[in-house]
Amino acid sequence: MRARATDARRAAVLGKPIAHSLSPVLHSAAYAALGLGDWSYDRFEIDEAALPGFLEGLGPEWAGLSLTMPLKRAVIPLLDEISETAASVEAVNTVVFTEDGRRVGDNTDIPGMVAALREHGIEQVESAAILGAGATASSALAAVSRICPGEIVAYVRSEARAVEMRQWGERLETEVRIADWADAERALHAPLVVATTPAGTTDALASAVPGRPATLFDVLYDPWPTALAARWSAYGGAVVSGLDLLVHQAALQVEQMTGRTPAPLGAMRKAGEHALAGR
Repeated sequence: MRARATDARRAAVLGKPIAHSLSPVLHSAAYAALGLGDWSYDRFEIDEAALPGFLEGLGPEWAGLSLTMPLKRAVIPLLDEISETAASVEAVNTVVFTEDGRRVGDNTDIPGMVAALREHGIEQVESAAILGAGATASSALAAVSRICPGEIVAYVRSEARAVEMRQWGERLETEVRIADWADAERALHAPLVVATTPAGTTDALASAVPGRPATLFDVLYDPWPTALAARWSAYGGAVVSGLDLLVHQAALQVEQMTGRTPAPLGAMRKAGEHALAGR
């Protein structure tokens, strides 16, 4: 939706749990920097069952929504249209309400990952490794496939996860080789390593970081740094954090919802860092 700066507009992040979300901090900082004093951004704890009713109750003042788990897939049948990017991984994290009342879904996680890497000077890599095979891993695979023409290896812990990653590879028309998590130390030698696992999962790999590591993209941001990221940085490797991803995907959301470009990345990152320091 394209709105004037004087319009009182609303946006919010939905999910369950949602209290931990930094999205209100990032979006509010963007509104302040853009001079959108009448815009507000809230958070609502909403699950799949409550989502349809919540959407139906929204008025014309709503510009858009950010979605986190478990709503990224559940929202799709409730939308009028989704982008090719969102369709590629069957996940929507952004909903924009158009002036004619349509609900349009997109996924800013994937281009957000690419933008975060680009900000750190990573435009293309010869090969890459992905640690994990959960929901975030599918977006990571989609993002990495845009900058890696060579081999992508996914390290997984079960055959069920292996099947899922192979299916995502086929859907994305990207060849992905599956390796056992027991061999995850080998991943650390890749030009780009993307860690998509929950907190604590990669801690045991920290002692195996090579003497001259390349680039680590760890999607976590709280607590930070992770043991793996700390060792990686200490050994001189480049580290892209989950906050980098969060800021870039939120910036793309701000641009879509407000029609203002570019989003104020610096102000958003500063606000995010300040909020995390206070936790």
